[in-house]
Amino acid sequence: MQRTGYLLPATLTGTLWLKGLHPALPGLGCPLRALTGMPCPTCFLTRATGAALTGDLSGSLQWHFFGPITALGLILWSGLALYQRRLIPKGLPLWPVPVVGGALISYWLLRLSNNTWPSG
Repeated sequence: MQRTGYLLPATLTGTLWLKGLHPALPGLGCPLRALTGMPCPTCFLTRATGAALTGDLSGSLQWHFFGPITALGLILWSGLALYQRRLIPKGLPLWPVPVVGGALISYWLLRLSNNTWPSG
């Protein structure tokens, strides 16, 4: 049996691109927002990433600042994974994970304090 896990990043990227083209497609809701009414750090990131993947950078930034960043990261990860045929490509730096995580939490706290959430 052949291992095909390396296709996961491209499949995820393609799915989000399709969701960007057809926003009415069903998706998963945020469990934190459903339980508490408070959006989580990644609320609206799916829509923002989908918009960025379809070229709508303005719309993407209105949904979530990290949409274009996530789209770029997914494209790079997909390309490397396909090229190397590995889910986690060799040479992929890990330092961005805590940096982006900290920035995401900071952005979330800023949005919470300013109550700047899109209606969605």
